[in-house]
Amino acid sequence: MLPLEEGPEPNEEELYEHHKVVASKGQIPLRVDKFLMNFIENATRNKIQQSAKGGHIWVNGKVVKQNYKVKAEDEVKVLFEHPPHEFLLVPENIPLDIVYEDDALMVVNKPAGMVVHPGHGNYSGTLINALIYHVDNLPSNSNERPGLVHRIDKDTSGLLVIAKTEAAMTHLSKQFFNKTSQREYIALVWGNIEEEEGTIEGHVGRHPKNRLQMHVFPDGEQGKEAVTHYKVIERLGYVTLVSCKLETGRTHQIRVHMKHIGHTLFNDERYGGEKILKGTTFTKYKQFVENAFKILPRQALHAKTLGFIHPVTGEKMNFDSEIPEDIANCIEKWRQYTKHSQ
Repeated sequence: MLPLEEGPEPNEEELYEHHKVVASKGQIPLRVDKFLMNFIENATRNKIQQSAKGGHIWVNGKVVKQNYKVKAEDEVKVLFEHPPHEFLLVPENIPLDIVYEDDALMVVNKPAGMVVHPGHGNYSGTLINALIYHVDNLPSNSNERPGLVHRIDKDTSGLLVIAKTEAAMTHLSKQFFNKTSQREYIALVWGNIEEEEGTIEGHVGRHPKNRLQMHVFPDGEQGKEAVTHYKVIERLGYVTLVSCKLETGRTHQIRVHMKHIGHTLFNDERYGGEKILKGTTFTKYKQFVENAFKILPRQALHAKTLGFIHPVTGEKMNFDSEIPEDIANCIEKWRQYTKHSQ
């Protein structure tokens, strides 16, 4: 018997679904507030508990309290009387670094710290809020997100192509789906990579226990196919600067693929890269790394180049961007450290 909130119960069909999670077959009983913490990005335990008190958390079609224990295959929903904020898009006059623009598309250089599209906890200040201010009537992609052909993470900087017409959206999306677009990222990773270059293959999907992380499934039993080609640019002692070229574009692909081969991105907090993973135990070294973290307070990842066929002219378009100052300064700091160490 589910513990129900007192008072009249609203009809589930009259409410808007903000989140939906189905517990796995192996789910051990876990309080619903703790359970949802693993699935909803930027949510706090207090916010989830307040939602439960307001009668907004439903399990298998019934309202539950925060202490309800989620069991295997339970269907957990967070429902409110208003639509999700990401569907209530508000244009915002946010400056954009526009690298190229014509009637069909634009290429922007996204700064680190800017969320690409609205979601839980980030309803304003996103790239989409800026885009719909600068461009009228942007076409939506299959996820109802205006202009977006592809995306990069909040704390990853770099190049994105934006479709301004339905035809451009269709044409560009096909290129990304068919793996004919070109994308190169620059990453600083922990450890000295043995090989000069290599290819990482392994399906990428949600982590079975921590839903805010992605996970590599080498056998391909879960997740989606993911292929990353990497090449060493510079060896800097306890870290390595690499070029990563994407054949596929999965969520967190480079971050999780590099961790999978033992080379987590430098200062990638979500995947453990904000800890000292390689080096000495000397206090001086620890202080040096902590200073490097302050210089680069995010994962060391930048979408440097972008290539695709123009959807109207058929011309091959290639774009390159400068390595951002925070990453460049961190690389230089490691260069100096390596030189003095030798």
